Amino acid sequence: MLQAVGMPDLDGLFSTIPDACKRTDTLDIPELTEWELNDHMAALAGQMVSSADYKMFAGAGSYQHYIPEVTRYLLSRSEFVTAYTPYQPEISQGTLQGIFEYQTLICRLLGMDVANASLYDGAMAVAEALLMAIRIGRRKKTVAVSSLVNPYYRKVVETYFAPTEFTITWLPYRKDGTTDLSGLDQIEGLAGVAVQSPNFFGCIEDLEAAGKAIHAQDAIFITCFSEPLAYGVLKAPGALDADIVCGEGQSLGIPQSFGGPGLGIFAAKQQYVRNLPGRLVGQTVDADGKRGFVLTLSTREQHIRREKATSNICSNQSLCAMAAGMYMAALGGTGFRELASLNHDKAEYLKAALQAAGLEVPFASATFNEFVVKFPEGFDQRWQDLLQKKILAGIPMVCYYPELANHYLLCVTETRSKDDMDALVKEVQS
Repeated sequence: MLQAVGMPDLDGLFSTIPDACKRTDTLDIPELTEWELNDHMAALAGQMVSSADYKMFAGAGSYQHYIPEVTRYLLSRSEFVTAYTPYQPEISQGTLQGIFEYQTLICRLLGMDVANASLYDGAMAVAEALLMAIRIGRRKKTVAVSSLVNPYYRKVVETYFAPTEFTITWLPYRKDGTTDLSGLDQIEGLAGVAVQSPNFFGCIEDLEAAGKAIHAQDAIFITCFSEPLAYGVLKAPGALDADIVCGEGQSLGIPQSFGGPGLGIFAAKQQYVRNLPGRLVGQTVDADGKRGFVLTLSTREQHIRREKATSNICSNQSLCAMAAGMYMAALGGTGFRELASLNHDKAEYLKAALQAAGLEVPFASATFNEFVVKFPEGFDQRWQDLLQKKILAGIPMVCYYPELANHYLLCVTETRSKDDMDALVKEVQS
């Protein structure tokens, strides 16, 4: 093989890599038996805060929800265990139909006309939505993003846009914990605006007012999210005239898995379908008039010229999309609403209990299942002490927003009991 590629030795294959980036010493890998290795891995895992052993009051884009056993079982069947959307419809009708049903359920949940077969994660979905807005806007080269979009999503957006000629404008937030859109009319060449709801503070944005303000500037209105369960009780973004709706679908039957894998949900109005990134499963009929499913509108660079492509996405999160479809189908519309209401009500119970204990909830806007609490000076040590007691009392906000020292983002899902919440309130009071 080396002769075929014209290399004298194996090192020649890596000659283009700078020496400073190469490892020259050998890896120090101990010789372990299989069971010794298992014990070693278990010890390493024991150093992690495991959601199974801890009372978790943390969300911030990754949420602990119960997964119906029927979802686990169906997803484990060999017919579905693939992360790839199949190219060959003649042998893949089951998987294609499953993804088509996922797309349909996502459209119903978000009130949109069309959804793709998923992207890698919510952060990528937001970045792709902004690029889509620029494609639609053509000569426009600026996008605006709320500073209350998940900080990790914003980092990915920055990475996407760094090598381009396009400009990102970050929108500030108001005292009530929602996005300040008052400066949109000062931005030239505005192609699109991304607003997250519920936002990173857990606050619910006024999407109807946001849509009117954004459309008044002839820009694309992008709504993103990290907790899709919220739309079990909130009005769908599509009903509020959102052009593109995207975000993270991990809450829909996918384990947290310490950060991965995720599910990038992406939906849009029908008029923008030809600008949609990623893959799309469509319904058709065969030569005999029987219903069938195929990949359609394939505008990725694998299919057409790169300069004409809507994205360079090679694959998607097919298995995660199947999980989300199974999860939504298992709950049904009524179950989805009841679960969303339970999340909201439990979070409101904890919020009221903490306020009764003398703590401040600084942002007045309505929330879904997470909210910001301001704790007394020096709470960081108390936070560490609670962690030793296997209670994760929220996420410190100061690392994302330096001006919010002593502020913590707390989350409550259906997995937290009243006893868990009462215990937290008691601990922070002591």
